[in-house]
Amino acid sequence: MQLTGATALVTGGCSGLGHATAIALRDAGMKVALLDVNDEQGQTRVEELGKESTRFYQVDVRKEDDVTNAIASAVSELGDIRLVVNCAGIAPAKRLLDKEGQPADLDGFQKTIDINLVGSYNVCRLAAAQMAMQDAVNEEGERGVIINTASVAGYEGQIGQTAYAASKAGIIGLTLPMARDLAPLGIRVNTIAPGVMGTPMLLAMPDKVQDALSANVQFPKRLGFPAEFAKLVISTSENAYLNGETIRLDGGLRMPPK
Repeated sequence: MQLTGATALVTGGCSGLGHATAIALRDAGMKVALLDVNDEQGQTRVEELGKESTRFYQVDVRKEDDVTNAIASAVSELGDIRLVVNCAGIAPAKRLLDKEGQPADLDGFQKTIDINLVGSYNVCRLAAAQMAMQDAVNEEGERGVIINTASVAGYEGQIGQTAYAASKAGIIGLTLPMARDLAPLGIRVNTIAPGVMGTPMLLAMPDKVQDALSANVQFPKRLGFPAEFAKLVISTSENAYLNGETIRLDGGLRMPPK
């Protein structure tokens, strides 16, 4: 996929991995639509990235109307959508049973699944419908690329991560069948499964937690940089033969139980 001059849609695009991705895509010559729930932060990001190439749409990824309207507006204002990067998500931690033996609330589990898994699926299906209507960009018939964000927790969930790990395992499970569904339309689907990345969500954790997480990274022995995630988004987008794959980005990390 040729990135220069094309339009990308990034969910969770105002912070963390999504923000780093939006910067990298803008620097690669793309126009970027930021989809996020944080309106105030969204306006700030547009100022930072440049009004000529960036738009913000306040979106709850779980809501069909929010996503549909954002896609329509982005196409109208920026042009055909060629890349979708799903970074919106939450990462709560709660044991299945607490110290008193009380079960975790079901609402918390459902919310995590709804935002991380159902929300990603919702954006994918609606964006794919838009891509399918667009002309191919080359003789191979390529129309677009979708990149979802999973986590190494989808493979090695830690204690307290039942909801988060389940949501990210679902993203991994979506990858190949979604790629197969969309292959006849010239739309590729891949997933990135980051390890411990230096995002605001992780940096908000106590230092001892951060140190314990990075201690299990093989090399380089540190937290990952959001910019490294963004670099993989770009290379995955540009490599036309990469399809239906989940790529770990973790420095060789294999998560211990806690």
